[in-house]
Amino acid sequence: MEIIRTIRFLGVVIFSLIALIYLCFISYIYFNQVEMIFDSSKLTKDFKFHFSQEFEEINIKSFDGNKLHGLLFKAKDSKGIVFYLHGNSGALDSWGGIASVYTDLGYDIFILDYRGYGKSDGKIESEEQVFKDISFAYKNILKRYQEKNVAIIGYSIGTGFAARLAAANNPKMLILQSPYYNFMEFSSSRIPYVPDLFKKFRIETNLFIKNVKAPIFIFHGKNDNLIAVENSERLSRLLHKESHFYKLDNQDHLQMNQNLDYQEKLKSLLQK
Repeated sequence: MEIIRTIRFLGVVIFSLIALIYLCFISYIYFNQVEMIFDSSKLTKDFKFHFSQEFEEINIKSFDGNKLHGLLFKAKDSKGIVFYLHGNSGALDSWGGIASVYTDLGYDIFILDYRGYGKSDGKIESEEQVFKDISFAYKNILKRYQEKNVAIIGYSIGTGFAARLAAANNPKMLILQSPYYNFMEFSSSRIPYVPDLFKKFRIETNLFIKNVKAPIFIFHGKNDNLIAVENSERLSRLLHKESHFYKLDNQDHLQMNQNLDYQEKLKSLLQK
């Protein structure tokens, strides 16, 4: 009997330790998930950008008074504008380098730094907060451009927000670069064993695109080891007839804007 009691006691101790470790793991993920998802890079307010083409710095007052910062690059004889939502790392000092891809095709491009990135004020706390910021920035751009001439483009983390923005508005088109099917599912594949209840970011791209009236064009690299191409394959089954899914050969998750095949297809899309 003494041996049985000892075994039971050890079992309870081991189970309690495992439960405590798991609780600590879940707590760490819950309180640090924003920093784990959004790898923000800050820039000082007096930071000087250096690009080969002219640009305008735009400051936008968001819903809670925080100022968001973006860059507007203009094309000669502009046909419209690209509203671009970048990935989870870097800031406009690096993302501004993609502008010529779009201005060379006759489109202005506005790139927004999320709050806490670059010169943008504040700190990201929730999905709804980020979307409100993006919506305020979009409305600001619509003061300058007709929405029928606006192409919304999102890359990586930005794809879900781009899809939601397009669903809530009426842009010319929506382009998704390396999207996830939905972020909650994607995060589970990267960090398993975390219950959905403890996740602050759902970002359900698969639901948003069903409500997008504009044509949707999805681009995904076949060699993407971060967000597998299967995510886009699943999203493509939800697209309406005017939309299309493009797989890019020899393309991983990074620097899609520099992909010549992407640029060629982009040219034909923007000319429509």
